[in-house]
Amino acid sequence: MSDKRIQPLARDAMAYVLAGGRGSRLHELTDTRAKPAVYFGGKTRIIDFALSNAINSGIRRIGVATQYKAHSLIRHLTRGWNFLRHERNESFDILPASQRISEFQWYEGTADAVFQNIDIIEDHAPKYMVILAGDHIYKMDYEIMLQQHVSQRADVTVGCLEVPRMQATGFGVMAVDTEDRITAFVEKPADPPGIPGREDTALASMGIYVFNTDFLIDQLRRDADDPESKRDFGGDIIPYIVKHGKAVAHRFSASGIRAAEEIEEYWRDVGTLDAYWEANIDLTDIVPKLNMYDRDWPIWSYSEITAPAKFVHDEDGRRGMAISSLVAGDCIVSGSTVKRSLLFTGTKTGSYSSLNEAVILPKCNIGRGARLNRVVVDRGVRIPEGLVVGEDPELDARRFRRTHNGVCLITKDMIDRLQE
Repeated sequence: MSDKRIQPLARDAMAYVLAGGRGSRLHELTDTRAKPAVYFGGKTRIIDFALSNAINSGIRRIGVATQYKAHSLIRHLTRGWNFLRHERNESFDILPASQRISEFQWYEGTADAVFQNIDIIEDHAPKYMVILAGDHIYKMDYEIMLQQHVSQRADVTVGCLEVPRMQATGFGVMAVDTEDRITAFVEKPADPPGIPGREDTALASMGIYVFNTDFLIDQLRRDADDPESKRDFGGDIIPYIVKHGKAVAHRFSASGIRAAEEIEEYWRDVGTLDAYWEANIDLTDIVPKLNMYDRDWPIWSYSEITAPAKFVHDEDGRRGMAISSLVAGDCIVSGSTVKRSLLFTGTKTGSYSSLNEAVILPKCNIGRGARLNRVVVDRGVRIPEGLVVGEDPELDARRFRRTHNGVCLITKDMIDRLQE
């Protein structure tokens, strides 16, 4: 048996999830919730992926830093992630920006969101810190990244994606040598550096960092004393270590979890409406790129106790049915047709309505005779009878938020304006 199985490093690690993101590119979808709290995949929230990766990797001490419109996120965390027990040497800390350092100071950046909670980290006394972004969809074994960090005696190990070089302009990008030691770290470069020997490919940061805890705390305190710093990992902490220490790249291909049916390791930034809609709709494929049925690497979440989904009426033109779709509990598909869509918990569809490539968030009600195509409908929206969306681009753009790819976001306020 390997040393990894005998002495997993995850037992000595704490996962620290940065979940204060505003998610402004999701527009009205984040008007009332932080991006990590946005619903995804029929039952889960975006943050559940990072948290599930931590649990599945063997990490049992977790902190979540929240800030922007955090109520729904905190409520989800307290309902769904309260199973970790202190008496088993486990912990789950929700860390709002509570002005603990200064009564005037909220979290100023990603590094500051950790710095302000150093005393809590020191109380848990983990040997390693795994810093995670809470707003990406992926499956990853952090134990493998921890093993690389220790074996290479790195000051920081940075999780990286291999992407086509000119698609990396929106990321933090690493220049590396032939042994994947990081020689430069640049944010959103116009001309990203390529990988040695594969100049058309770049290494883009995933916002995942592994540190020895003592080293990280020293760096956070040093950075806090720098008046020029923006208190950011990607902008300040990592570039400083690249210049003055040993920073190493960890490739996602080495630790990404791939079920038997999955062609490649899956990672998505669902930070735009088009990307969010597409990632959800992809789950309706016969063999989806992301396997949500993988029992070896489950995605944990808060699961409501609900009645099963129900499909009623069986007449021509009024048949309750769903094809190539995901339908959560407490949904009633009443005499309507649902194709290549996701219905989240508690959605009701009225007779003669039709949904095609629709992402319907919880507790929505679709009126009789409505036709919705390529939409995202926010939680709790009541779609009026006979409303048609997705057939007249100009009309859609006047009434709703319509993307360049023709996806319409529909919210309560937009429906209320229609009915004034």
